[in-house]
Amino acid sequence: MEFVLVIVAPGQGAQTPGFLSPWLDLPGFADRLRAWSDIVELDLIAYGTTAGAEEIRDTAVAQPLLVAAALASAEALGVTPDVVAGHSVGELAAAALAGVLTTEEALALVRERGRAMARAAAITETGMTAVLGGVDVLESIDKHGLTPANINGAGQIVAGGTLAQLAAFKAEPPARARLIPLSVAGAFHTEHMAPAVTELRQATANLKPADPDVKLLSNKDGQVVAGGAEFVARLVDQVSNPVRWDLCMETMASLGVDRMIELVPGGTLTGLARRGLPGVRTVALKTPDDLEAAKELAQ
Repeated sequence: MEFVLVIVAPGQGAQTPGFLSPWLDLPGFADRLRAWSDIVELDLIAYGTTAGAEEIRDTAVAQPLLVAAALASAEALGVTPDVVAGHSVGELAAAALAGVLTTEEALALVRERGRAMARAAAITETGMTAVLGGVDVLESIDKHGLTPANINGAGQIVAGGTLAQLAAFKAEPPARARLIPLSVAGAFHTEHMAPAVTELRQATANLKPADPDVKLLSNKDGQVVAGGAEFVARLVDQVSNPVRWDLCMETMASLGVDRMIELVPGGTLTGLARRGLPGVRTVALKTPDDLEAAKELAQ
């Protein structure tokens, strides 16, 4: 019986202190991170093992750390998917997995992305709040001048804007909604990230992306993107545009996806899939102990 496997890469906020510690016992894993540390100009091993929550909350650290973790765990998994997708910064890992960018290109680009978004976030005090459930959520977000920065499906929307706007939103939340402030340094995927888009256009000007060799989904509209250059252009614009993970899951369903593996640090996207893609079998890579189950799922 044929099956359709999607491999997904999580976005910013999925990182937790020490999440890479158990992975360093895998042969070659630490060596890979050391080599990649030179590209991103960060000590990935230290940030993934001993750094505190506030240190890895820094956008310029979190983004390279997450992409490196996803790509290293994909190498350890050694499975070729039918479909790949990434949430927010996870799209850079997805681009590398699909062959649009080399691993080195993806890491160099995420280094610049993280720095550019950190600089943009420093201009105005902004943040993001997850909204779980609720009634007339989009109307309430708009009323407070916020942006629905992530529409994740499964009853989850993330609002982004200034801290003052978020405070007013908290004081007058949508009916029957639960609000969770996110541990991020700015309002990503909103107009506040426009300066980063300009920087990234310059950073990608000389890239020569290849066309993807597996189905690659875009956060812009959830669609399969057949051209590498188009996907990179979308990557850049997506920094200031909402992430439509709900539409990505709709496309997964239409493609017949019935199995999902979420790369390190797994849990967020498989959690959304349990509600948004009922019946899809999932494995989230959290420790190397999860590799066996993931490989079995892919057989």
